[in-house]
Amino acid sequence: MARVVVVGGGYGGASLARQLDADLDVVLVEPKDAFVHSSAALRAVVDATWQDRVFFPYDRLLTRGQVVQDWARRVSPRRVTISPFESIDADYLVLATGTSYPFPAKFLEDETEVAIARLGRLREALARTERVLLVGGGPVGLELAGELTAAFPHLHVTVVDRADDILTVGDYLPELREAVRSQLAERGVEFLTGAPLAYPPPVDVGIHHPFTVETTARVQIEAQMWFRCFGARPMTDYLDEDLAAARRPDGRLRVTELLNVVGQDRVFAIGDITDLPESKRASIAADHATVVAQNIRDLVDGRRPTARYTPAPERIVLPLGPNGGAAQVQRDGGRRVVVGPEETTRIKGADLFSTAVAEMFGRV
Repeated sequence: MARVVVVGGGYGGASLARQLDADLDVVLVEPKDAFVHSSAALRAVVDATWQDRVFFPYDRLLTRGQVVQDWARRVSPRRVTISPFESIDADYLVLATGTSYPFPAKFLEDETEVAIARLGRLREALARTERVLLVGGGPVGLELAGELTAAFPHLHVTVVDRADDILTVGDYLPELREAVRSQLAERGVEFLTGAPLAYPPPVDVGIHHPFTVETTARVQIEAQMWFRCFGARPMTDYLDEDLAAARRPDGRLRVTELLNVVGQDRVFAIGDITDLPESKRASIAADHATVVAQNIRDLVDGRRPTARYTPAPERIVLPLGPNGGAAQVQRDGGRRVVVGPEETTRIKGADLFSTAVAEMFGRV
């Protein structure tokens, strides 16, 4: 039976491994002891009851395949090395290692207990915090601003971004920016755009410690806690020379419309590490997984790959707490529209897709 090794157990990797589990010998290599549902992580920052909807153990994901909890230290087209003495041979290889990102949107910790303890310390510190600085006016920074102000109405939040406006990276309609900015401004959020911080705060993110910083425009900001809401970095440093030939300077991998790595017939890449011109979202990683699952089945059965992937128009669903937010969605005929808090809550804000994730990991 053909063996498929999937490196990375995020949204794309977990979905792909589950889709192929019944038919092929699947091995999922993932260093964390539980899947991290990052779409719900920011809600858990302010609400401890959401913790159980962030971390999902891998023990019920696969029925026949296996999950190897370890780091892929070096990966070649036919082999994944996890230690100086242990490696896993692959007939087909899927790279799905995603991106690193600052806490609390993602976690450095591989052990769930350690990550939960850090979240708990953060919530305790937030309870005595009056002013928070968020550096980055993209989707993560704005969603975190929404969660903080929804849970702590007294909290003064300042959002700083070097760009002249919020949500500048992405094909977003002006109505989306206006809807998000106006809702947050009504909650007292202050926006300082057009100039970066002149220097970072003298303390780690998520720690209660009063400080004063200023932007390069000489605007002073006083706060007691801060978060860095930018800086996604593709995790592709483990590739050998053959695979690294497809790596761009920013770390992302060049892929074809079949989602195979350029120059490799049996190596695929999905999710955030691809160089496709689209925003990096959980739903896109799952779409990639469906395409690659079909193409691997085709190859195993001796056929040419038949599934092709075309990036869809930009879409974003941006909750600002349980009952706020805005979304840019596509209507019939391809027309893009912006919808407000009620529909955003219905699409994502109330559940943050946690029920669907729980079902995938056998927790419902």
